[in-house]
This record gives sequence, structure tokens and C-alpha cells, in this order.
Amino acid sequence: MSESKQTADQPAASPETLAEVAALAVPATLYGMPPTAQLLFAVVDANGTLIRGFGTVSATRLGVGTYQVVFSHDLTRSVYIGTLGLPGSVGASPSGEIAVVGRAGVPNGVFVQTFTSAGAPADRAFHLAIAS
Repeated sequence: MSESKQTADQPAASPETLAEVAALAVPATLYGMPPTAQLLFAVVDANGTLIRGFGTVSATRLGVGTYQVVFSHDLTRSVYIGTLGLPGSVGASPSGEIAVVGRAGVPNGVFVQTFTSAGAPADRAFHLAIAS
């Protein structure tokens, strides 16, 4: 697709918007992210074992389909992204659902719930990414 076609699909930003963005923007690093940005992750087995991670302190299975993952940073203003998936590169992950939210009382923790496709709590391996 040509660049002129892409820009024609949306209206141009107003000068006021551009000035507001410039005033509020955090300077980017060479790689385009603000210098304070962090990406943390965890890969957790269905039994709650932390398989690998970055900035991850621990993972714990609290009960059927419920987990706590603790990181080395305060996550209260972060984004939590979770998906079901096996911790390795072999096999097929069972179907199901996942829900992620900050861990009550643990500012550097995430509470994870995994379910069957029918919505019943079930132990499932998962991958968790934190944008902070």
C-alpha cells in the first residue's frame, strides 16, 4: 500500500494536538521507547512452576486455576497481558481462557486465573507479559 493511501485513510492531526503531544511526550530512546519503559514477562507451567522470565521473582499456584506471579517492580500502573500456552516448543496447549489483574495487597504481583473453554477453573500453563 502506498504511503499516500495510508495517510488518506485518516484525517491529519491538528496543530493543537501536535503541540499537546510534543509537550507531554517522554523523550524516546534510540529504540523508540521512553527511557523509563520496561517489559517484564513470565512463563508459568500449569503446576505454578516458573519456567522462565525477565524481572520475575516467583510464581505460585494458589489453587485450581489460580496463580500469583511476583515481579521485581511495582506494577500498579502497568498493563497485564496473559495468554494460555505451553512453556516449551512441543505439543498443543489445551483450549481455555485466562484472566489477569493486579494482585490485591501485592503491588509487584499479578493474579492470574485460568479456565476451561466452558468457564470452569482449570490448571493451565500460561505466558504473562507486563508493560510498565
